[in-house]
Order: sequence, then structure tokens, then C-alpha cells
Amino acid sequence: MSNTVRLADRTAFSSVDGAGLRTVIWFQGCVHRCIGCHNPGTHDPKGGEVLDIEDVLVWIRSLNWKKITFSGGDPFLQAEALYALVSALKLEGYDIWVYTGYTLDQIKKDSKMVKCLNPIDVLVDGPYISELKNPNLKFRGSSNQKIHYLTKMP
Repeated sequence: MSNTVRLADRTAFSSVDGAGLRTVIWFQGCVHRCIGCHNPGTHDPKGGEVLDIEDVLVWIRSLNWKKITFSGGDPFLQAEALYALVSALKLEGYDIWVYTGYTLDQIKKDSKMVKCLNPIDVLVDGPYISELKNPNLKFRGSSNQKIHYLTKMP
């Protein structure tokens, strides 16, 4: 397993990337390339910066805030790094949301991706489809995207 992750950015506190005020980790790299993506700078899998997973965990812990969202790009493209992060943080009581362009069914069919699901509390899945854009949706951009409460209901 790799002990590094390629990230596009980190945001200390966000109020739009899941329920409540959250820390957001933006993964670098995306194969979905959705038309109208709000983060096209995260598509290049060679962009961003490579960081040690432990350094990312130290930064997250330093904020003393237990709500975190992983977005991107697509975190599941770096499934091993995602698993290392979510499994460590779950043990410490973090509330974990993950956004992905993959569907839950696609994730369940991939042996590396599926193991990431257990520590995740909420998964927002599916590609952004600009024709299905709906500004009234909570925590997602298009009506095909689904919110899966994997460990608890809202």
C-alpha cells in the first residue's frame, strides 16, 4: 500500500460540502470529466501535489474538527490512499462524507474501492450531468446523483 496521496487542495472549513461545517480534502485526478464540472483543475492525474498520508492526517487532526469531506477529482481513483485516510479517521470518531463520480454499484464491483465504503458515513455518488442540474438539491449538483447514508440516517 502506498503511503502517499496526490491532492489538489485542502480547505479548513466549508459549509457547502456536506452537512455542517467541514474540512475538505480535494483529491487530484478524475476520469469522469463531467461537462460543467465545478473543479476541472482536479482532472489531471499528474497535477496537484504528492503528500505523505501521515502528514495529511496530522494537518486534519490539527484543526480539531471531526467533520470531513473527501472530494476531488475523484477520491476513489486513489482507493488505497482514500482507505488509509478514512479508516484512520473513522477510528478517531470523524464524520466522513465522500463525493465520487462513480455509482455505488460500480464501487461495489471493484475490490480496491469497495473496502473504502465501511468507514464512510455518507457517500454522494454519480457523475455530474449538466442537463440534470438542479440548484435546489441539497449537497449535490444534478438529480442523478444520490446521497447514500451508509452508517446513519440524517
